[in-house]
Amino acid sequence: MTPYITEAADPLVGTATAWQESWDRQQEAFMPDREARLAAMLDAVDAVVDGDAPRLLDLAGGTGTISLRALARFPRAEVTLVDLDPALLALAEASLRDRATVLVADLGRPDWADRLPHRDYDAVLTATALHWLPADRLTALYGEIRGLLRPGGLLVNADRMPDDALPGLTDRLTTRARERRATRYAAGAALSWPDWWERAGADPVLGPLVAQRHEIYPTGHSPEWNPPVSWHLDTLAAAGFTEVGTLWRGGADAAVAAVR
Repeated sequence: MTPYITEAADPLVGTATAWQESWDRQQEAFMPDREARLAAMLDAVDAVVDGDAPRLLDLAGGTGTISLRALARFPRAEVTLVDLDPALLALAEASLRDRATVLVADLGRPDWADRLPHRDYDAVLTATALHWLPADRLTALYGEIRGLLRPGGLLVNADRMPDDALPGLTDRLTTRARERRATRYAAGAALSWPDWWERAGADPVLGPLVAQRHEIYPTGHSPEWNPPVSWHLDTLAAAGFTEVGTLWRGGADAAVAAVR
């Protein structure tokens, strides 16, 4: 594990559970069906592994949302989490402690996987993260992920992936969801993304890490790029996966699965 993560995470141990809850509530305001998609991902892992100790890679894992749920379901799982955000990594490290390997990795670089401890993962899981990669980089990343999976291993990517066949309905669903969120934010029922980061920035421990985050992303992530689900399926098939398909869908969001 990278030393600076551990050093930053130690003071957060006492408050990590509260920050995880705060993160979950903020994310659930944006994605009310968040737990359903995560459960579908873990169901797929269960279907492709024999035994109760899968080797998992949590890609762009943030605070450890997927890792924590994977370990609750598979307590003997061997989990690796990678991300670049120092604040989220510190929360992941404080929450996971010695139950997972937490590493700094920039998925925008082709050498991001050099420090991974394995090259034969049972599953690579990622959610609501890869939309900030441009098309050419995500295309290459899908191929790189395939090389990290054992034969029969699984990739699941859950993100905003509109259904090509329902463009009008998808737009209306998205508009309605945005209106409901705005109402909740205005009433104080949930924190928005900027509000959560403002609170994290004011925390005496997380604040310096949020400042580091701003140095890494001075203008935020690159503009979101959300191609339709067909793009992901075609790109995964071209990367050499033997099976590709839609594992889960909720409105404009989907989880695509690919088997090596």
